[in-house]
Amino acid sequence: MRIRESDIPKTAFVTRYGHHEFTVVSFGLTNAPAYFMNMMNMIFMKELDQCVVVFIDDILIFSKTREEHEQHLRIVLEKLRENQLYGKFSKCEFWLEKVAFLGHVLTAEGVSVDPEKVEAVSNWKTPRNATEIRSFLGLAGYYRRFMENFSKIAKPMTGLLKNNTPYEWDDKCEVSFQLLKEKLTTAPVLTLPDLHKDFVVYCDASRQGLGCVLMQDNKVVSYASRQLRAHEENYPTHDLELAAVVHALKIWRHYLMGNKCKIYTDHKSLKYIFTQTELNMRQRRWLELIKDYELEIHYHPGKANVVADALSRKSYCNLLTGEKLPAELCAEMEQLRLDFVSTEQLNELRVHCNLEDQIRQAQKTCPSIAELKVGMEEGLLPDFRKDQLGTLWLKGRLCVPLNKDIRDSILTEAHCTKYSIHPGSTKMYQDLKKLFWWRRMKRDIAEFVARCDVCNRVKAEKQRPAGLLKPLEIPMWKWEKITMDFIVGLPRSPKGNDSIWVIVDRLTKSAHFIPVKANYNASRLAELYIQNILSLPFAEFSYNNSYQASIGMSPFQALYGRQCRTPLMWEEAGERQFFGPAMFMEAAENVAKVRENLRIAQSRQKSYADKRRRELAFDEGEYVYLKVSPLRGTKRFRTRGKLAPRYIGPFRIKQKVGDLAYELELPEHLSGVHPVFHVSQLRKCLRLPEEQISLEAVDLQDNLEYLEYPVQILERAEKGTRRTRIPVCKVLWSNHSEREATWEKESELREMYPHLFGNE
Repeated sequence: MRIRESDIPKTAFVTRYGHHEFTVVSFGLTNAPAYFMNMMNMIFMKELDQCVVVFIDDILIFSKTREEHEQHLRIVLEKLRENQLYGKFSKCEFWLEKVAFLGHVLTAEGVSVDPEKVEAVSNWKTPRNATEIRSFLGLAGYYRRFMENFSKIAKPMTGLLKNNTPYEWDDKCEVSFQLLKEKLTTAPVLTLPDLHKDFVVYCDASRQGLGCVLMQDNKVVSYASRQLRAHEENYPTHDLELAAVVHALKIWRHYLMGNKCKIYTDHKSLKYIFTQTELNMRQRRWLELIKDYELEIHYHPGKANVVADALSRKSYCNLLTGEKLPAELCAEMEQLRLDFVSTEQLNELRVHCNLEDQIRQAQKTCPSIAELKVGMEEGLLPDFRKDQLGTLWLKGRLCVPLNKDIRDSILTEAHCTKYSIHPGSTKMYQDLKKLFWWRRMKRDIAEFVARCDVCNRVKAEKQRPAGLLKPLEIPMWKWEKITMDFIVGLPRSPKGNDSIWVIVDRLTKSAHFIPVKANYNASRLAELYIQNILSLPFAEFSYNNSYQASIGMSPFQALYGRQCRTPLMWEEAGERQFFGPAMFMEAAENVAKVRENLRIAQSRQKSYADKRRRELAFDEGEYVYLKVSPLRGTKRFRTRGKLAPRYIGPFRIKQKVGDLAYELELPEHLSGVHPVFHVSQLRKCLRLPEEQISLEAVDLQDNLEYLEYPVQILERAEKGTRRTRIPVCKVLWSNHSEREATWEKESELREMYPHLFGNE
């Protein structure tokens, strides 16, 4: 890496042989290792963690087979040559099955400590001061992931590192020192983690410290432990055990984040931490961290914990009956990492076939899989292969046989369980196709998602609105058919009117505006229609004498056959223009012209509207979901009912009403709702009604809206700003679970829902 010309003087230094400047980067320069490391990462970006690991100038190439390794080696060497980077042949080693890398030895079995580093620890002399203790613990601590009980064993020595503590090396410190050296020389081989498999974590806590073990396939991946801090020694047992879980999640975050894991603890109440309502502030803070992970907490009794416990207080030499074993047998058992298990404990264990084993067994009896195997053996299907157990794979994807139970289990796990988020068919297919394959897999996934009751109720439709535009029939003559509407909620006039009744002739678009009261009944409105329909006040005159694009003339001209006289059009019509056959012929021609213009306008409007709509029809007896919506105005901090149900049902179609409406068989509690609905308010149900979950708990109004209201306050807290503290409450809303509870301002809640606070 060459240095920029302008920066070369910055590297200058003086020697007795003269002034010297670097022209290329030296590791002695500040940030030089970081820049070199970044350059190496950019060069091998595609291969990083796939077949290459780089640490500054050390390149480790790993492969599963010799053929793959030859390809990987060629790729790495070609990239080095392309970037003018050269390795010294005498420092390179090829085709190794065991590699020493960064103080560790890597083999096919796993990771172990470097014997050279172990020898340095074994020959370490007894520390004489706190500085030498720090040096020893620094080297030994580098391998603490290999040592069980590291923090517990090292506690006597770490106690000497505290401030204002006199240095007194006693027998406990000597035992701790020698035991750590012994543990390091007999450190086990740890398995390498597989990020495509689930992890298991065993946690334990005591007054001596926290400890945990990370395992996979019943093999230890890593140990972790630490001593309690001063304030943690006052924790209750529940918090102490939860602290062990949090410690494991933090220290192994790079393994556990994004992967499923099971947490085993000997404290049974931790199983219910997710549903516990009364939590202190510390537990709430930890719970927020825990919810970032896909995990399950299980109770694992201490007596059944045969896994190496990081802080176990039981001796390997104690029988369940309390009898003592010979010292020689104890030592041998400790070396072999054996423990005793009673028959009762073994009876508690249950063996279940995992999904892969179920698929293997089902493949043996599936005719379609047998046909694929024959085609593969004949060379007709080169992409298929069989593993050592005879299981069929397609390019690394497990072939699923024609077994409804297995396929439904896979689809349910990927869509409906608490580990999934009800993904759409495309996202679900992209996730599953990496692991499984079967014929018509994409279609099966689409059908499964389409039948999901939760998705049908909650998810918004991504398609165009249903129902093509159906224009009204054009009337044959003026005022043959009318439309009407009411403008309500207006300021009250001196005569007490607070609404306007708008009446429009559908043919000529002539409009009349009649002031009314909101409480008028049908009889009173009929009287007003007869009294006022022939009058033309100024507002109506202005509207009716204006040009209308849909009919190609003003409503007045369409109605009376001529334009109304105004100061701009002052010519007065004579008598001969008002009487005679010519006048009626002209009026008839105007009506025909208006009807033709309306037909053209309706056709144009229909073509525009149908571009944004889709045709949808149902048959009598089919089941459909009915669209509903929450009432507006629900105040929340973060969400406004996004998770609220959009549809209820399903309901059976009783009959078709017209071209675009259907009458439904509604239940008794919806008797106040008119049973006829437009097709745009319906969604087809693909599942049988007996498979549905009732949503009668949703209290619907007559207009198919429902009110969301707060049920209770779950928690209280304060949100701080730079200057003030704002009290907030965690509120449980109707029609929602506790997981969907939201934090709201206490002041707004007291104003809108004072009943939540009782007599406070």
